[in-house]
Parts: sequence; C-alpha cells; structure tokens
Amino acid sequence: MEPGPPGSSRPTEPGPCLSSQQGADQAASASLQSAAGAQPGRHSLAVAAVLPAGGCGERMGVPTPKQFCPILERPLISYTLQALERVYWIKDIVVAVTGENMEVMKSIIQKYQHKRISLVEAGVTRHRSIFNGLKALAEDQLNCKLSKPEIVIVHDAVRPFVEEDTLLKVVTAAKKHGAAGAIRPLVSTVISPSADGCLDHSLERARHRASEMPQAFLFDVIYEAYQQCSDYDLEFGTECLQLALKYCCTKAKLVEGSPDLWKVTYKRDLYAVESIIKEKISQEICVVTDIEEDNKYVSHLLEEVLKSELNHVKVTSEALCHAGRDLQQIILDQCYNFVCVNVMTSDFQETQKLLSMLEESNLSILYPVVVVSVHFLDFKLVPPSQKMESLMLIREFAKEVKKRNIWLCGLLISYPQNSTEVVCY
Repeated sequence: MEPGPPGSSRPTEPGPCLSSQQGADQAASASLQSAAGAQPGRHSLAVAAVLPAGGCGERMGVPTPKQFCPILERPLISYTLQALERVYWIKDIVVAVTGENMEVMKSIIQKYQHKRISLVEAGVTRHRSIFNGLKALAEDQLNCKLSKPEIVIVHDAVRPFVEEDTLLKVVTAAKKHGAAGAIRPLVSTVISPSADGCLDHSLERARHRASEMPQAFLFDVIYEAYQQCSDYDLEFGTECLQLALKYCCTKAKLVEGSPDLWKVTYKRDLYAVESIIKEKISQEICVVTDIEEDNKYVSHLLEEVLKSELNHVKVTSEALCHAGRDLQQIILDQCYNFVCVNVMTSDFQETQKLLSMLEESNLSILYPVVVVSVHFLDFKLVPPSQKMESLMLIREFAKEVKKRNIWLCGLLISYPQNSTEVVCY
C-alpha cells in the first residue's frame, strides 16, 4: 500500500515532550471526560496501550526484526513509541518483546528517553504477545507500577504515524460500544480461489473494509475474550475485534482511519517511512541572525529568497542577540533546520551560541538537526584564504556536534562592498 502524507494537523511527535501542550491536553481531557460521562472536574478515563513487538519480520527479508530496523539511524519502534508517548492521557504503554531482544529494547528506551514504558516477554504468536501485555495490566502485584485501565489500546509496533485524533476516536467509541477499531477502504478486490487454484468467487469491494490499527477495548471485555479463547485462536488468529465478538458478543464500532495508518511490512516500506519522516521534519526553516531587528536587511533578503524557492516550507527569522526567548520557543516547537547568519561578527561565536541552545534542548535526540552557518566577508579588506583558515574551526566543531545528531555545515560568502559580484565557498 502506498503511504499517504501525514495528517494536516500537528503530528503526534513523541519522545520527550519538548513543547507546551496545555491547550491540546485540555481539549483531549474534555473529550475523554465526555466519553466517560464524567462531570467537569472529575478524572478522565484510565487508558493504557499494548504493543506486540515480538515478530521476526519474515516478509521483510532482512535479518533484523522490522520493528528494530533503523530509520535515520533510529529504530522504527522508537517512532511508534514516540507517537503514543506524546498523547499524555495514555498512562501506560506495555511492549511485548522476545527475551533475546529485551536488552535491545531497554537500550532504545534509555537512549531516546522514552517514558511510561513497561516491558513484558512476548509469546510465540501475536495474540499470545497481546495476552501477555494484558495480563501485566490486569495483575495487581506488589511493587508493580502498572494498574488496570478502563480502556486498553492495541497497536502495532510498526505503525509509526498514528495521530492523537485517531487514538481519541477509537477510545471514545470503545467506551460506548465495548470495542472499536480503525478501518480503511480496500485498495484491491478480495477474491477466493478454489482448491485447484481457479477463481471461486470475489467480494464486492465497496461493502468490505481493511482492518487497521489502532483498536481499543473496554479492558474487561478484551481480557475476558483472551481468557476464554481457544489455543487455535491464540496460534492462528490475527483479529482482536473478532475475539471480542466471538467470546464476549461485543460488536466493535468501526472508525474510519487516516491514510497514514499503513503497516511497515516489506523492505520498500522502510524507504517510504524515511521519506515521510524527512518530509515532516523539513517543513520549517528558522533564519537566525546576530544583528538587531532594525538592521536585519541581509537575513531578511535570505528569508525572502528561501520563501520564494521553498514555497511549501515555513520560513521564520529570529535575532540571537536578545535573550533568545522567541528562538527558544521555536526550538521547543521542534524546528529541525536552522540557518545562522553571521554579519556583525566574522568569527564562529554566534553559531556556537545557537549550537549550545540546541544541545541544551535535547532536540536532536529524536531527529537530526541541520545547521548552516553563513559568514559574509569583504575580500577587499580580508583575503579569502586568511578568512578560510580562521573558519576551519567549523570542521572540528562539526565532527563534535555530529555525535549529538546535529549536522553542521558552513557557507562563506565573499564579496566587495558596493559591488554585485559575490563568491561563495
């Protein structure tokens, strides 16, 4: 299935929550209170999530299980955890992984600073892994940090682009109906072959839908279904909604999902995920200058050029000379691309200030940050060779910050004053 672009609303970009979500939190909390029939001031629903992540990825055709395949040098499952973690009202996230991958998963959680994650051992099948996750939430053990939720979300570890709006829809529907799941229209017609390999019959595509993730359940409904289901279901079943219907007579409410709910299945899907992520983090560029607002002519020209050439990208500009409050907010809002224009100073100090701010923010933990350091030089006053030598420091600095996932490059613009001739290095 060809992936669609991420939704137009702000993506649920995960991990350490870098920006203020107070308004979004209040809106989501109000929706959950409404779903629970709560009065204003009462607590919202207790929601947890279970991610089966014990698969070996046979269809992927690579030695590494697909949930651990690197995307921009970061494991795929980390992006999925990030998306769920960003949703503040999901209190616990239980991940089922095989014993041999338990330490790998722990290192991922530590490296990318994931929160509210608990690990359980996966079963030999998808359903057994989900059941293990549910049992971890159901068991009220001494010193156990998990508590039984009212609603549980089941999601795939290899569906990284789930958004809060979809999660909220299935949770709200599950509260009312007992179970709910995201669906999408079928892309191809489903046919049934006969024993001899010939067409037996086909299904009317308009009447059927593809079952996707996430799915949500009243915890007692899905837990009871798993407790009752047969070994055959646990070994060969794939559909959680069917278990709720078969063993608890609970008809799931089907919720139309967005195009980005597709599942990473084949090797080519990894390239699609990388492309989508790159597109998402390249939607904004911040031009940072070392001069006062009244004298921002050079950076203003650069900003206008970028806007005209990259009309699909949001371009903003900020001065680094003040306390940097506006710039800090841009960093908190997760802008990953910066152009630092050095006009008043010919050295590297202003770019170093920006890099220090980026390092302190931990922004590059999740995605690579790109910084272009621009320097202007009147070559009638200073020979380019002399200036280039003084700016070689940028090479060593670039090696250091690359270790922290910040990609630094330099641009030296050499020109004589009162001339239209410009030379770039």
